[in-house]
Amino acid sequence: MKHTSYVGLDLDAQGGMTHIGKIIRDGWLFGFIPETETGTGWTHTQIQMLYEKVFAAWEPYAHIPSRLPPELKEKYLRIQEDALKRARENGWDPELSDDD
Repeated sequence: MKHTSYVGLDLDAQGGMTHIGKIIRDGWLFGFIPETETGTGWTHTQIQMLYEKVFAAWEPYAHIPSRLPPELKEKYLRIQEDALKRARENGWDPELSDDD
């Protein structure tokens, strides 16, 4: 079996607008990892462990950003705006293609 690791948020496909990219950014949001951590070299197990923490952290807010308390909502919006800007600068197109 081939062992693969995550390339990191900066080199992620679609400018980081992937499921793993969202997990990393939500890890930043809830303070599980520092905003400097991109997940470069992480294994599937490490990503899964972060996902489980992030999922549990979202549960009190029904996984809806508008239900976050003001300080988390502000942080969430900042993180997302920065991510969208970087993704677009790296060629990400939010339009779905026929393959999506």
